[in-house]
Amino acid sequence: MKAAALTSFGGPEVLTLTEVASPQAGPGQLRVRVRSAGVNHFDTAIRKGWAPPTVDNSFPVVPGNEYAGVVDQVGEGVTGHSVGDTVLGYCTLGAYAEYVVVSPEQVAAKPERMPWDIAGGFSANGVGAHLCLRELKIGPGDTVLIHAAAGALGTFAVQLARAWGARTVIGTASEANHAYLRSVGAVPVTYGEGLIERVRALAPDGVDAALDIAGDHALRASVALVTDKNRVRTMVSDELAAELGVPTVTPKRSNAQLAELAELHAQGKLKLHIRQALPLAQAAAAHRSIETGHGRGKIVLLVDSPS
Repeated sequence: MKAAALTSFGGPEVLTLTEVASPQAGPGQLRVRVRSAGVNHFDTAIRKGWAPPTVDNSFPVVPGNEYAGVVDQVGEGVTGHSVGDTVLGYCTLGAYAEYVVVSPEQVAAKPERMPWDIAGGFSANGVGAHLCLRELKIGPGDTVLIHAAAGALGTFAVQLARAWGARTVIGTASEANHAYLRSVGAVPVTYGEGLIERVRALAPDGVDAALDIAGDHALRASVALVTDKNRVRTMVSDELAAELGVPTVTPKRSNAQLAELAELHAQGKLKLHIRQALPLAQAAAAHRSIETGHGRGKIVLLVDSPS
């Protein structure tokens, strides 16, 4: 099968379209014929040589931790799934390819009207936002601060907080993205020097919870603004979080979370903006784009799977 794979670690140029062995669904597994795959900072870290515990990153390495496609093999012992099911899901590696093998717990049904590009970029950031906001105990009446709110993860977090009843969601972004943030339900605020004072002016009764997706400066501002550190989380500054006494996010994903998110999308309460949709052969360009750290919404790869 075709895959965007690594035969060495390094810059985006080491990610090339190549032929690798097609995986087969074993007992308790599904094989998905991939139609689209999301691009995430997690994938760029893999490309540079990092690997999470228990993951074998021996070459060739195929990055990609979210996808959408059609089930084309159902392994022995799997129930509740059939060949032809349209699904979206998550994994750790392997989604930048024509086929990926996963467990049934890693997929949920794709909403019928959800476009393939959105479906491929839906799982990782959606479940990430779900994990964080559940730990923050976001609920009715809360005032929530989301840093880097115009990115894919931030956009999910804004909309999910509103869906769960938050009264006000304040999102940091450059002024160029303020209109976009208003369109997804956030009150925009410009990041940078003076952020704490600007947020306090917008939320004179205080901020109940905060999610940092921007870095150390944003985490420090969150701690200054939120009274209870248990209601602060970061996705990018774990070392500083430990220093400041901020709990870290527990990475426990499930298809139940994904199914809830998919239903919210079907109800029109959760939308995803696609920044770029590139062919699989341009995976390196997709990595260059995401590593600029700028731009709103999601980058996805479109996979021309065999029929």
